[in-house]
This record gives sequence, structure tokens and C-alpha cells, in this order.
Amino acid sequence: MSATSVKASAIRVLVVDDHRIFAEALAIAVGLARGMTAHVATSGPEAIEAATRFHPDVVLMDLDMPGMDGLAATRQLRAVCPAAQVVVVSGHEDDVAKAHAYDAGAVGFVAKLSAVSEIIAVIRQACQGEPLIDDRESMRLTRILRHRRHLDSTQRQRVNRLTPRQMEILQLVADGIPTPQIADRLGLSLSTLRTHLQNILTRLGVHTKLEAVALAIKHERISVREVGQRPLDDE
Repeated sequence: MSATSVKASAIRVLVVDDHRIFAEALAIAVGLARGMTAHVATSGPEAIEAATRFHPDVVLMDLDMPGMDGLAATRQLRAVCPAAQVVVVSGHEDDVAKAHAYDAGAVGFVAKLSAVSEIIAVIRQACQGEPLIDDRESMRLTRILRHRRHLDSTQRQRVNRLTPRQMEILQLVADGIPTPQIADRLGLSLSTLRTHLQNILTRLGVHTKLEAVALAIKHERISVREVGQRPLDDE
């Protein structure tokens, strides 16, 4: 077999990770394996652009990237390059993240601390269409995703039930305004303000103002402003 035909039949791997040193080191290791070539992308948009040129057989995808994260990148990459098999390479074991990645189109998961030989073996399995997730794991991830979506829906409904006054108070809390100043600004007594805050916590089903603010931000009902913020207290 000629060198040209060997190169043509090589498994094309795209390594996507915003830590360039890690990505390049892994790509070098993959490229040294028999019958493999590797390219590197250090962001979601770069991965999409590389996939349209490189047409990878397997993509090793990091999830924690700024801007377009690995989930969004996986969805877009699968749309522009549906034949590519996406394997998540993660630094931590997060079942919820795994469930979302599986839903986005990932076919498997491997830890960043795995031996290179293990990653190479996973690449070969993915390229050959061998299942990387068995039926029990697939069902488990589906249950996790269903539960997470139910939880998100419940949280969104609770946040949406907050009154305009409660949202105003929560926004001021998120801005880092001390409780006495919030009361003065809204013309409320401290006792009345504390009653409002307790009602907010009860309605959202949380225990602290920090949790309440996090939920409201998550569901885009309030925003994070970068002026004059101080740590939230829970007085």
C-alpha cells in the first residue's frame, strides 16, 4: 500500500480544547498513533470552521470553553459534519453535563486524565461505530436529562411567579445593594423588606438570597451589573 493510500485511509481526529497546550499535546499523541491524523481547534467557532475543512471522523470535545461551550459546539458540528463521532473529553465527572452532551449528539465520554492508549482505543471504537455507551448507561443519562428538564421547568415557573416588586428587590440584591439602602430606595421599612425577601425565598423554594439571585439570573429575569457590587449577605 502506498503512503498516499495510507494517508487517505487514516482516521481524522479533531481535538477541541481551549487549553492550547493540552490540545496540541493530545493531538501530537494521537498523530503518532498508527493510522491517525489530528488537527487542533481551541474554541467552538474554530472547531466548526475546522470541521468544514478537515471533515473529521472523530472529534474529541471539551465542554468547558468560554463563549460557545462544548454542548453548543457539538450541536453545530453535528449539523455541518453529521458523520463525525463526537467524544467528550472532560476534566470532571458530571452526570448532568454528560446527559446534556449525549442529548447534543456525543457518542461517548473519556476523562482528561485517561492514558493516551485508552483515548486512542476510544477513537478507534468511535470511528468503527462501536457503542461507547451501553443501553443501561443510555437510559440512565436519559433519566437524568428528563429530571433536569423537569427541575428547570419548575424553577422557571417559580421565578415567573415573582411579582414586579419582588423582581425589583431581587435585582437590587443582585446589584450588591445593602439591605438598609434597598429599604430606603424603595420607601420600605426594614421589617417590610425582610418580609418581601422571605416571601421571595419561599416562592422560589430556596434558602438564601444568593440562591434566589442565581435562579433569577439563570432564567434571565434579572441581570448582573458590574458597578458597585459587593458580596451578597443573607441577613
